[in-house]
Amino acid sequence: MKNGKKVLVLLGSPRREGNSAILAEMISKGAMLAEGKVETVFLHELNIAPCKSCYACQRPRSRGCSIDDDMQQIYKEMLLADVWVIATPVYWFNMSAQTKLWMDRCFALPAYEKKPFLNKKIAIAMSYGGDDPFDSGCVNALRTFQDAFSYVGAKIVGMVYGSAMDAGDIKADETLMAKAEKLGKHLVSDDG
Repeated sequence: MKNGKKVLVLLGSPRREGNSAILAEMISKGAMLAEGKVETVFLHELNIAPCKSCYACQRPRSRGCSIDDDMQQIYKEMLLADVWVIATPVYWFNMSAQTKLWMDRCFALPAYEKKPFLNKKIAIAMSYGGDDPFDSGCVNALRTFQDAFSYVGAKIVGMVYGSAMDAGDIKADETLMAKAEKLGKHLVSDDG
């Protein structure tokens, strides 16, 4: 029996086949094995402007974000999805610029639907250079996601992260690959 849960994967790396994208691919594989529906968005190729702090999205009877760019379509996809997978490398001790642009623009999401974060399940996939998630900055990014999604009432149900420098290196960590696939299955299960 198909569960039909929709998973939206947001790739925040400038590399389509970078290490965070590989982790997201393994999460997607697990979700598809559990009969979830997966859609992937490569943020780097989209036109997403930074938030301009105009507050148009926060006004009564707002019709959404005032910036007419590719984020308009992403808002629709985010609202339709049951699960979001956010994949980002760590650049300069935090998430990538592509991911941060997307995240800042999520400020407008409540203008499209009341309490849009409330029932979303979220997974985080991250890669970082160095040997330690603390001195690499990975923990800074994870903490940013935890604080932001806790604030809006969304639930982070899992995280996978690991060290890898050159594109594709993360594949050598078989334990991490298996953990990512397992997370994907969990995301679309009824207990996830």
